[in-house]
Amino acid sequence: MWMANKTLSGEFYLMGLFSQSSHPGLLCFLIFSMFLMAVSGNIILVLLIHINSSLHTPMYFFINQLSLKDLIYITVTVPKMLVNQLTNMKTISVLGCGTQMYFYLMIGGAEYCLLAAMSYDRYVAICHPLRYSVLMNHKVCLLLASGCWFVGSFDGFMLTSITMTFPFCRSREIRHFFCEVPALLKLSCSDTSLYEIFMYLCCVLMLLIPVTIILGSYYYIILTIHRMNSVEGQKKAFATCSSHITVVSLFYGAGIYSYMLPISYHTPGKDMIVSFVYTILTPVLNPVIYSLRNKDVTRALNKMLRAEKAPC
Repeated sequence: MWMANKTLSGEFYLMGLFSQSSHPGLLCFLIFSMFLMAVSGNIILVLLIHINSSLHTPMYFFINQLSLKDLIYITVTVPKMLVNQLTNMKTISVLGCGTQMYFYLMIGGAEYCLLAAMSYDRYVAICHPLRYSVLMNHKVCLLLASGCWFVGSFDGFMLTSITMTFPFCRSREIRHFFCEVPALLKLSCSDTSLYEIFMYLCCVLMLLIPVTIILGSYYYIILTIHRMNSVEGQKKAFATCSSHITVVSLFYGAGIYSYMLPISYHTPGKDMIVSFVYTILTPVLNPVIYSLRNKDVTRALNKMLRAEKAPC
C-alpha cells in the first residue's frame, strides 16, 4: 500500500548528525572509522566461528547470527549518511526511506528475539549442562534463529507498511540521520495518535516477551551459580554471561527509549544520540565484547594469525 502513496515521487531530507556538529568533517571521519571497525570486526568474528571447529557450538552459532545482524544494521544507515555528507546532499527518496525503515526495523526486531534466545542458551548450558547437547541441538538452534528472523521481518513489514501510508504534507526535513518511525511521524499532517498507541503496544510486546525470557533465564542462572562449590566454576559461569548482559543493556536501553516513550518526550538531539548507540556504537562494540572478553575467541584468533605467519 505504501508504494501507492502520493508522496512516493517526492524526497525527504535527512538533516542528520552533521547539521548538529560544529566540526562535520571530523565527525564524518569518526563515523567512517567506526563503520570500518564494525564491518571488519563482525566479518572477522563470523569467519573465525565458521573456520574454527572448536567454535561450532550453540553459543557461537548465536554470536554468528548477532554479527550478521549487526553488519546489516550498520550498512543500512551509515553509508547513506556518509555519501550524503560527502556529496553535500541530504536527500533520500520515499522508496529509499521505506526500504531503510523496513531493514532497520526487521534487524532490530530480530535482534531483540536473538538476545532472548542467547540468554536461554546460557540458561541451559549452566543449569542443565548434562542435557545441553540434547536441548540445544543444531535443529533447535536453527529453529530459534529462523523464528527471530521471521518475527523481525513481520515487525518490519507491518510497521513500515502502516507508517508509509500516512500523507507527509508538512516539511520534508527529517530531523534524524536515517528514516526512523518517530521522526517520520512528526512530518505527517494526519492524526497519528491511534497508530502511536498501536506501535507502543507492539513494542511493549516485542520487548516484554524477550525481557521476561532474559530475566527468567538469569534468575535461574544466578541461583545455580550461587549453589556452585567451585570458585573457578562460578567465575567461568559469570564470564560466559557478562558479555551477553553488556550487549542486552546497551541494545534494550536504547530500544525502550526510542519506542516505548511517547513522542512528546522525544527531541531530535536525544533521538539521534540514542539511535547512534544502537545503530552504530553497538555493532562496533559487539565484536570487541565477544572477543576480548572471551578466551575461546582470542585463542582461535591467535591460532589463525599464527597460521598466516607460518612459512609455507
